[in-house]
Amino acid sequence: MEKKIKILNLYAGIGGNRKEWDNDKIEVTAVEINPDVANIYQDFFPNDKVIVGDAHAYLLGHYKEYDFIWTSPPCPTHSRMQKCNIRAEIKYPDMKLYQEIILLQHWFKGKYVVENVIGYYDPLIRPQEASRHYFWSNFLIPTITIKKLPGFIETSKEDLMDWLGIYITKNIYDGSHDEKKVLRNCVHPKLGLHVFDCAFKSKQETLFLGDD
Repeated sequence: MEKKIKILNLYAGIGGNRKEWDNDKIEVTAVEINPDVANIYQDFFPNDKVIVGDAHAYLLGHYKEYDFIWTSPPCPTHSRMQKCNIRAEIKYPDMKLYQEIILLQHWFKGKYVVENVIGYYDPLIRPQEASRHYFWSNFLIPTITIKKLPGFIETSKEDLMDWLGIYITKNIYDGSHDEKKVLRNCVHPKLGLHVFDCAFKSKQETLFLGDD
């Protein structure tokens, strides 16, 4: 019997990136800090081990246990929306993003990907770019075209669910009063599958991004 790939899925949300992965080949541990969001994830993926807790701390304590790590640290303090919204409170960029990139680059022996939005500043460590995301990883991720959803911020919850192919029947609030935020936070499932396939279906050299 083929050994399953042990995957750590951090800041898991409701599992947009996870949706299209081949369940027969993987064993997933997901970490999500919001219990309501974690419950939705568990409903979608009943065979995954779901931990309600701090993904950043969990990574440091458990990274050696996995073959593949996907981490999506919170993006608001890096987003271009910081510059677009003149009413937004100015905050320091959350440097947990770069802490995780450096940890994985130098200490993790498996395949990894750190996902975030395209930011308002030049990235401190060189990423790859695909769709509307930055990816820091040790394998190549060719660009991919995902059909855009017009008016991404203003669009209806129903249109967001149709675009993602993810349907939730109750309102879940993830740090705000906007019930659509938990859907907007999803990596599109087709992009999640593309990244996963790049890690495990192609025979390519391992990259060490950030080393010029």
